[in-house]
Amino acid sequence: QVQLVESGGGLVQPGASLRLSCAASGGTFGDNDMGWFRQAPGKERDFVAAISWSGRRIMIEDSVKGRFTISRDNAKNTVYLQMNSLKPEDTAVYYCARRGRRIATASDPAEYDYWGQGTQVTVSS
Repeated sequence: QVQLVESGGGLVQPGASLRLSCAASGGTFGDNDMGWFRQAPGKERDFVAAISWSGRRIMIEDSVKGRFTISRDNAKNTVYLQMNSLKPEDTAVYYCARRGRRIATASDPAEYDYWGQGTQVTVSS
């Protein structure tokens, strides 16, 4: 059984940085693309970033492009989301997910078969 555990969230001021980590267990981590999504209160779960199994292909949502980066370390079974220049509108629960199929685009939540429990990121002064 695949398990994904996020960490690194917290309360920060605008302009600060955070690095989220997602540790995977079960399955073969290096076989799958991975993604990050976020969900703000009262809103749908939105795509943030995705990375291919090799790390060579990356997709970043436009509103965070230039501020967020995604990376992975297959030797550590971990995917990261580096978030810089955080804004109040980045406040959300952040989820990592394993992409289980390649039918639609990497930004489609339906592509992902396993999800972590989420980590809260709050950006406030």
